[in-house]
Amino acid sequence: MNPDLISRRLLLKRIVALSIVAAVERFITAQAATNPTDNPSVQTPLSGDVIDLTISEQLFRLDGRTAMAMTINGTIPGPIIRLKEGQQATLRVTNRLEESTSIHWHGILLPPIMDGVPGVSFADIKPGTTFTYRFPVKQSGTYWFHSHSGGQEMLGMYAPMIIDPITPDPFRYARDYVVMLSDWSFESPETIFSNLKKQVSYYNFQKRTAGEFFTDVRRMGFWPTLQNYLMWDQMRMDPTDFADVTSYTLTYLVNGFSPSDSWTGLFRQGERVRLRFINAASTTFYDVHIPGLKMTVVQADGQNIQPVVVDEFRMEVAETYDVIVEPAEDRAYTIFAETMDRSGYARGTLAPRTGMSAAIPERRPRPLRTMEDMGMSMEGMDMGDMKNTHGGMKMPGMESGSMSHMKLSEHGSSIEHMQHDSGVPPTQGMHETPGTHTSDPRRSEIPGAEPVKHGPDDHGPGNQMVVEYSQNRLGEPGRGLENRERRVLRYTDLKSLAPYSNQRKPEREIELHLTGHMNRFIWSFDGKKYSESPEPIRFRYGERLRLTFVNDTMMEHPLHLHGMWMHLENGAGDYLPRKHTVIVKPAERLSVAIHADAPGRWAFHCHLLLHMEAGMFRMVEVSEP
Repeated sequence: MNPDLISRRLLLKRIVALSIVAAVERFITAQAATNPTDNPSVQTPLSGDVIDLTISEQLFRLDGRTAMAMTINGTIPGPIIRLKEGQQATLRVTNRLEESTSIHWHGILLPPIMDGVPGVSFADIKPGTTFTYRFPVKQSGTYWFHSHSGGQEMLGMYAPMIIDPITPDPFRYARDYVVMLSDWSFESPETIFSNLKKQVSYYNFQKRTAGEFFTDVRRMGFWPTLQNYLMWDQMRMDPTDFADVTSYTLTYLVNGFSPSDSWTGLFRQGERVRLRFINAASTTFYDVHIPGLKMTVVQADGQNIQPVVVDEFRMEVAETYDVIVEPAEDRAYTIFAETMDRSGYARGTLAPRTGMSAAIPERRPRPLRTMEDMGMSMEGMDMGDMKNTHGGMKMPGMESGSMSHMKLSEHGSSIEHMQHDSGVPPTQGMHETPGTHTSDPRRSEIPGAEPVKHGPDDHGPGNQMVVEYSQNRLGEPGRGLENRERRVLRYTDLKSLAPYSNQRKPEREIELHLTGHMNRFIWSFDGKKYSESPEPIRFRYGERLRLTFVNDTMMEHPLHLHGMWMHLENGAGDYLPRKHTVIVKPAERLSVAIHADAPGRWAFHCHLLLHMEAGMFRMVEVSEP
C-alpha cells in the first residue's frame, strides 16, 4: 500500500495539473473523461481470456465543472469486467500515470501477489509499465475493483466486476444492470485529508443550532436539554457527526452520473430486473430505496442468500447487494440513494422509455447520535417516553458522575495537535483470547473463556474513549432508519442460500477494538496506527477462528478482510452469510468466523479511505501449510 497519501512531490504535481485544468476549462465544451456510454442504459462489458486495462489521467467534466481524474480505460467508473466462474483470468494493467498505481480485486479469492496492495504481498505498478494479473476464478457474483494506492480511488479509479456462475443463479430476471454508487470532489484527497486533520468538523454544516436548542427545551425541559448539550461539549464530540466528508464538497454519483444528469436503466412493464448495487464511494454510506417498488435481495457481497423482500437497505462503503425488482406500471421510478448523514443523495432512474424521470422523494431530517452510540448503559435510567424526532433515544439530563458508563481516555480531552503519520494505519494491543466483557452467550462455545478487562489503560494516545457497554446490534437497521413504515434490511436477515461445508466451531478468538481520536482525525485498531504496530495479526493455516470487533468509536466502520471470507455470526446457524466487508456500528460487538485457508500476507482495514490512510489498517498473515 502506498504510504504517501500526502507526498510533497505528488501534491505539487497535482497543483500544477489543477492549474492547467483551470486555464483550459473555459475552452472545454465537451466531457473529456466520460461516463461509460452516451446511452446510459447500455453497459457493455469487457470479457474474454485476456483483458487489457489502462490507467491514465483524463479531464473529467461534471455539472459544468472540469477536473483532472484518474481513470480506468478513460471512464468513471471504469469498464465492467465480466468473467466466468472456473476460467483463468488474465488482466494486463498498463500505468500511464506519472506515479505508481495498483488494482485490488475487491472480494476476489486469489494468490496474495495478485491481490494488488502495495507493501503487503505486491510492490506496485511503476509509471510506464504493465503488470499482468493472473488468477483462477473460484467464485461468482457481483464484485468490483479499485486502486489501492494513495488517494487514487477517490480520484475515479474504480469499476465493476461480474462473475457468471457455472450453475445458473436460482432466480429469474430479464434485464441486468450495475448500479455503482460513488462520490466525487473537486478538492484533492490531500486537501480533504489536511482539512480534516486541522478541523475534524470542517465539512459538517449540520450541527445543532440555537433553534434546535429551544425546540428541545420545549420538548424536554430546560435543565435536561442544557445537561445534554453540556455533556456532548464535555466529551468534545458532536451528535451530528455521521460523515467526515459531506455534500459541501462531494457530488454523489450513480454510474458516474450526478443527480442532475441521472443515469437511466430501461425496462418493459412487468419485467423482472436485476440491479447489482455496488458502493464504490471513498467515504459515503448510502440508504437505498426505490419509491413504488419492493426490492428482493438475492445476493450480498456476491453470495446467494435466501431472498429477503425489503423497502430499503443501507450500503456501507465496499458492500454489494443484488436485488430483483418488478416494475408493474408503465412509468418511471427513481433509484434514490440518500447519504447516511442526509446531506445529499445520488439518483438514478428506471423507465420504460428514455427521457422519462420520476419525482425525488421527500428528504429526511438528519439523525442524531444517542447514548447507545456512545456505549453508555441505560440500565436504571427512567427514559419514559423520551424518544426524539429522529427515532433515537434522547440524552436525558445527567447528574454529576453519570458518565461513569463511558470512559474517556486520559488523552480524550486533549486538543494537542498530533502530527499526521503518512504511513498506512496502525494497531496493536490485540487481545488473542476467547473472553470478553459482554453478555454474549456465544462466549461459552470456546472452552476456558473468561472475561477480559479492557479499559483506557490498554490504549495509546490514538484513542479518545473506550465504551463501557458494547452490545450486539445486528438486528438494528442503523441510526436514522428507525422509521417502521419501511421494511429495512438488517444483518440478521442475511442467511446463505445453502449451508457451507466447514461448520467447525472456532478454536480460538482474536478481539480487536476499533479506536480513534476524532478531534485529531486519528483512526486505529487497539489505539495504535499501523505505523506504530506493523506486526501482522497471525492466523494458523487451516484453523477456524473467531474475529471479534468492538467499536470504541461513535462512527460506523466498514471492515474489509482480503483473501478470505468472513462468516457473519448473526444467529443464522448453519446458514451464516459470507461477507468480504462488514459494518460495525458504534459501541457494537460483532463477530465473524474465518477459515484460514489462504497462506500469505493480506490486508485488513476500514474501507473508509481516509480512515485507512489515517491509521485503521493491519496486515493478517496466514502461516504456510
